Amino acid sequence: MLARTFTGPLVGLIAALSLSACASVPQASVASADASGEAWAPSGGAVSSADPRATLAGEAMLEKGGNAVDAAIAVMLALTVVEPQSSGIGGGGFMVLGDAAGSVTTYDGRETAPAGATPDWFLDEDGTVPPFRDSVRSGLSVGVPGNIALAAKAHAEHGKLPWSALFQPAIGLARDGFLVNPRFNSSLADSRDTGARSEQGRALFYDASGEPLPVGTRVRNPQLARTLEKIAQGGREAFYRGDLAVDIARTVADDTPRPDPMNVRDMADYRAKERAALCAPYRSYRVCAMGPPTSGGIAVLQILGQLERFDLAALGQENPVTWHLFVESQRLAYADRELYLADSDFVPVPSQGLIAPDYLARRSAMIDPDSTQAQVEAGTPAGASTALADGDEPEERGTSHIAVVDDAGTMISYTSTIESAFGSGLMTDGFYLNNELTDFSRSPTVDGTPVANRVEGGKRPRSSMSPVVVYDPQGRPFMAVGAAGGSTIPVQTARSIIGVIDFGLEAEAALGLPFVMAFGDSVLLEEGTWLADRQDAFRALGHTALTVRPAPVKAGIVARQDGQWVAARDPRLAGKLDLP
Repeated sequence: MLARTFTGPLVGLIAALSLSACASVPQASVASADASGEAWAPSGGAVSSADPRATLAGEAMLEKGGNAVDAAIAVMLALTVVEPQSSGIGGGGFMVLGDAAGSVTTYDGRETAPAGATPDWFLDEDGTVPPFRDSVRSGLSVGVPGNIALAAKAHAEHGKLPWSALFQPAIGLARDGFLVNPRFNSSLADSRDTGARSEQGRALFYDASGEPLPVGTRVRNPQLARTLEKIAQGGREAFYRGDLAVDIARTVADDTPRPDPMNVRDMADYRAKERAALCAPYRSYRVCAMGPPTSGGIAVLQILGQLERFDLAALGQENPVTWHLFVESQRLAYADRELYLADSDFVPVPSQGLIAPDYLARRSAMIDPDSTQAQVEAGTPAGASTALADGDEPEERGTSHIAVVDDAGTMISYTSTIESAFGSGLMTDGFYLNNELTDFSRSPTVDGTPVANRVEGGKRPRSSMSPVVVYDPQGRPFMAVGAAGGSTIPVQTARSIIGVIDFGLEAEAALGLPFVMAFGDSVLLEEGTWLADRQDAFRALGHTALTVRPAPVKAGIVARQDGQWVAARDPRLAGKLDLP
């Protein structure tokens, strides 16, 4: 459980955000109890994000009488300021909203390729695929940002506070400054090829010798403050039309070695979309996720559905067999992901077939508790077309997750990203622009067969983002959960759900479970955990290619515990967010 007492520099931040001396969201007594006697209907809500300053922004909205949508948007905007390496208004995201009555709405704010993009978008003149970082550090990688459009659509349909109020914490952070924490300092050092690529980025975050600003340095970003003020006053149109749209399109076009780059019409034509939620049962709970163009929701539902026939609680959380089963289920889900998942507006995606109980039962039957599958291939779910090929999508990175529940029981799970650390490295008007288009397959065909996730004008690249909301067996709001970390996101999210539902863990303990993931035939075991000490057991089960290293995990959760909403972030971030 996250502490709610802040000292030192955060006290000044709280004052700047016009918060009370205590930043916690008031917790009132519960309204009722269910048949088992468990307290229910907790008041006050809770907010989880990857940075405490952004969390405070969301809590401020709840204190002002706002709802979960208001709070989640305020967090996203604040992360633009304090976590520019991972997310922000220069990128996009996916939001899942589940209300207390069980209605689930999902919003697609994924970035789009400009209308002039073609399947050979990333290929060199000789038709070859260039080094990946060359594609990242180019206007070719930038999609039309979607976060502002997503926020505007969700707010118009569900928001409570005035639009401009949601921007005030972020504006204050940008104008008055924020302190560099160890995590941000490390990102500046590790990813300076993008962080320091633009003159704006170098001037903001690096010293005269090109070194990252040290921990504790106060950074002010007045240009971003002005940008946020424009959008606060002018709404979504201030971002997608006018000076900001011109600046974004010009910045991208000037760095795009193609004749038909992003233009102001691409910006003006962008729309966030409401998509049908995908829901499936897991041990009497109802798990609801985002559908295409992200692959993450389907992957989470498949991993869980394929594991349901196994009694994980009886096996226990410190049993190698438990995590062997988890890995084998991942392998099956990711094989389907690679072949079938893409933007469903452009290619047929058998979403319902992939999560159908009979299909998952057939896939689950392939999992052996005593050994590994020698070879894992995609299945053939109902509605599947095998006319498209698997591409060469790279490892995804970056991203930030936001989880909020308000006093009405509305759950928000919102994953926001600019893809790689600092995105494309291109910066305009105080914020970084994404490199989401490198989530497409840069090779448009495989052996003459078109790739499902190839580049096309107006198309949205496949994602791994996995925002999820969960209802308990009585149909009541129970948990909002998700993660950051590219292709690891579905695995992190499924692991957190298993931790809470199967093992009965509290929120932070579920996020702190050891990380284990299959990458092809290789299995990653998290360094410093008991898993890493049990390599012999995994080898005995057939996992011969083992890698032990730190886990790329950054999950967030709000869950119902003992009649209250409890927010947590990944405990692996401890110390990385500390300020002097």
